[in-house]
Amino acid sequence: MLAERAAVLGLTLITAAKAMTTSPSELRGLHASASRDALSGTSLQKLQRLPAVPGNLPNRVNDLLLLRPDPEEQEKSNNRHVVFFHGDIQNFQEEMALQPEGAQWLSWSLEQVAFTLGHRFPDRHVWVVRASRMYLHKFSCYQNFVESNMFGAPEHSPYSADSGAFHHLRALLSHGMVRASLPDPLKPQGGADSIPSGFSLTLVGFSKGCVVLNQMVYELPGARADPQMSPFVKHISDMFWLDGGHPGGSETWVTDKQVLKELAASGVSIHAHVTPYEVCDPMRAWVGREHGHFIKTLEEFGACPSKKLHFKDEPPSIENHFRVIQEF
Repeated sequence: MLAERAAVLGLTLITAAKAMTTSPSELRGLHASASRDALSGTSLQKLQRLPAVPGNLPNRVNDLLLLRPDPEEQEKSNNRHVVFFHGDIQNFQEEMALQPEGAQWLSWSLEQVAFTLGHRFPDRHVWVVRASRMYLHKFSCYQNFVESNMFGAPEHSPYSADSGAFHHLRALLSHGMVRASLPDPLKPQGGADSIPSGFSLTLVGFSKGCVVLNQMVYELPGARADPQMSPFVKHISDMFWLDGGHPGGSETWVTDKQVLKELAASGVSIHAHVTPYEVCDPMRAWVGREHGHFIKTLEEFGACPSKKLHFKDEPPSIENHFRVIQEF
């Protein structure tokens, strides 16, 4: 049964195959190397783990990693934040080291990604949101943001006045800022006066993590019309889709014209970075078609999404799929 699921889910099949051909000594070497790179003392001083941070409902919690800006960049930061949603297999360093499929990809642990994003956005507070559930230690499920099955395939829905992705993210950030003792934290709810001065937000989804960004796009019309949520939404400056993918048979990319029209009108800068691993897979041809439709529709509505196919002259590989995190 698992083998059949893995065949459908591509990423897991390739990862399992690599795990079987990687010797224990090689895995130990990868683990040691990644640990040295990611968990140096200097880096750890800036990285803080915040377990079980609640969102807008007390029983919906996510673990967070916070990487603060370099001290010399701290003054420029002025309440600017980046939030990252990871893909399958990615987890905390020590969790990945315990799993055969995770150990070989330790260089893409949540801690390592936080440091990578810190280099990409040196003047921002970088938040990494850990999925609330990791089925079989590898399938990321963002149930707190969007209804999902056990493998993390989403069931998207429109905006709700008291729940959903925007409500959860806003409260999660607010409570995380308070827990981390950041000055002038975001308030978990409220109108324009609840947004701190200088606040801005960049959202980055990678692979499975793009389901959170997609859900926000579906919620966007209602969120922009809600006076209690629209001030928060207006402070989202950029949204990055990095090689989006999930185990469902459709809706890997948003194709609904009405919600894409709203996204185009929102003023958010849209970025789509993909690799052949997702958009050129003949077994999942809909992913490439949907990506093309996403870009074309936004352009028709007057948006100017930045787009790039990375590693286009190289064979599709899970390694290059992960590398888009470094290259975007």
